[in-house]
Amino acid sequence: MALSLDRIFCGSHGVLACILFAAPIVAVAQTDEIQVYDAAIADQGIFNLMLHTNYTPIGRKTAVFPGGIIPDQSVNGTAEFAYGVTDWLEQGLYLPVWTPYSQNRGGSLDGFKIRELFVRPHAEDHTFFYGVNFEFSVNYSYWEPRRFTSEVRPIVGLHLHPVDIIFNPIVDTDYTGGFGNLEFVPATRVAYNLNEKWAVAAEEYSDFGPLRRFYPIGDQFHEVWAVLDHPGKIVSIETGVGIGVAGGADRLTFKLMLSRDLNSKSK
Repeated sequence: MALSLDRIFCGSHGVLACILFAAPIVAVAQTDEIQVYDAAIADQGIFNLMLHTNYTPIGRKTAVFPGGIIPDQSVNGTAEFAYGVTDWLEQGLYLPVWTPYSQNRGGSLDGFKIRELFVRPHAEDHTFFYGVNFEFSVNYSYWEPRRFTSEVRPIVGLHLHPVDIIFNPIVDTDYTGGFGNLEFVPATRVAYNLNEKWAVAAEEYSDFGPLRRFYPIGDQFHEVWAVLDHPGKIVSIETGVGIGVAGGADRLTFKLMLSRDLNSKSK
């Protein structure tokens, strides 16, 4: 018998509660993935590969924490492997998370991540959709100041045809501190679907700081993005340019995401 998504979320509450009693100690450093989750997942039995590449030609001149990678002129990314387990669950592996180039380290391997993504089945067919993603990271000391970090990413959104509105109220943790010290790093996307093959979107990524006390606005991370999407038969493309609008953000960043299924859907 299929397990309902409501029961999945109830079963997830224990995991969520455990994760929410910890928090990171610094603002956003580098990132391998610049993406708003829309609750779309690989079809059951399908493997998908997405290559993330982000380039920051005008970024912060010093590392966010001692010994960290300097954002300015850096290139970061990851290979994200995903597998559709059911119509409501996708498992993912980011391997490797890496920095092809940074000023202070050259090229480096930064770690890896695993994730469990639970969604409303066939979210693209519903006006209202939702989900939650649990992500667990193992990091080198120059990528994050803590070896183990995690992310809880709720997903809520509306398909209004042709407009999509999506909100990911993300919280990050490094398994230190308490609930109030969780890092609030939300992401938002408003997209206009020109047709089945092209969409344009505005996205916003933020780091407000710990829940118990947000950072001063000058230290917060806020970037606004102009994004273009093209789902193709051979490869799907998402690309965009982001501009920092707060003192704690990078001035200019580009992203490119290429994805395709690695096996055919069973007949």
